Amino acid sequence: MTIKAIRTAKALATTALASLLAFAQPAEACTRFVYLGPNDNIITARSMDWKSDVATNLWVLPRGIKRNGQAGPNSFEWTAKYGSVVATGYDVSTTDGVNEAGLNANLLWLVESEYPKFDQSKPGLTIAAWAQYVLDSFETVEEAVAALEKEPFTIVTDNVPGENRLTTLHLSISDRTGDSAIVEYIGGKQVIHHDRKYQVMTNSPTFDQQLALNSYWKQIGGTVMLPGTNRASDRFARASFYVNAIPKEEDANRALASVFSVIRNVSVPYGLNTPEEPNISSTRWRTVVDHKRKLYFFESALTPNTFWVDLNKIDFSETTGKVMKLDLGDNQDHTYSGDATGDFKQAEPFKFLGLQM
Repeated sequence: MTIKAIRTAKALATTALASLLAFAQPAEACTRFVYLGPNDNIITARSMDWKSDVATNLWVLPRGIKRNGQAGPNSFEWTAKYGSVVATGYDVSTTDGVNEAGLNANLLWLVESEYPKFDQSKPGLTIAAWAQYVLDSFETVEEAVAALEKEPFTIVTDNVPGENRLTTLHLSISDRTGDSAIVEYIGGKQVIHHDRKYQVMTNSPTFDQQLALNSYWKQIGGTVMLPGTNRASDRFARASFYVNAIPKEEDANRALASVFSVIRNVSVPYGLNTPEEPNISSTRWRTVVDHKRKLYFFESALTPNTFWVDLNKIDFSETTGKVMKLDLGDNQDHTYSGDATGDFKQAEPFKFLGLQM
């Protein structure tokens, strides 16, 4: 590399760093990306970063369940068309999951989120069930986007359980074709970014600004320098480079190994604490969706093994399918390994957190 090129790279890095620091957020953080492999080998990975136990368990939810938006008398209603396997937050919210058609949905923190005022002009939908509505209702990202663009409901949010701060999230969707969409609410307006090229999503700033900041690092090149902190924009840059730098494997298990290595690379060390940022989040768990084989992998930071759920082995039928739960324990410290589909136990459905009216 020439001296001029090195100087240019350093200048770009300095400019990028200044921009990143301007958007520094000590709040909760997560990362999501989609691997686009050969032969429809599509894999979506995400990390869940939170400063305390998010009380996650895994659930099997069959077709035919009638849902209520939990927003009072004028609540949005629907019936689950597809069965799904989901990871909950506090067992009151669907934070991540995949349905039997191979559609994946993920909720990540976005402090800039500002939702429309719930003025009863449209039915309300609790933010706790936002991802579940998508999993229940659609086979593809294109279908989901077409429905969401019509804005059939108003998202209604409330405080994080046990905390005095508003829940502010954005939604990512991916499917077995590799299509992606990012749904945000900015200034009270819904904004949808829909394109197969939108492989990566993290947290602040908003998605359009994430793309702009990432352009700096594309000019530098990932083999020269990559940002290494746990800030959202740094994780975005690293995930964007690595997800397209890893081999496009024909072998599905090797592709999974590469994807796991990337999501671990953008994770935050467990228990990380610094005087400057006492509330920094640690990666609590990771999920990886093999869309083609319909496998849902789960990896806790506190257990030695990765395990998976095989959706092909689950009865999602409306008539014979059962709601089932896999108890992950406090801080997700229960150990499972290999195919854990048979370890789920029948349970009463969890209730989505909504407005107290």
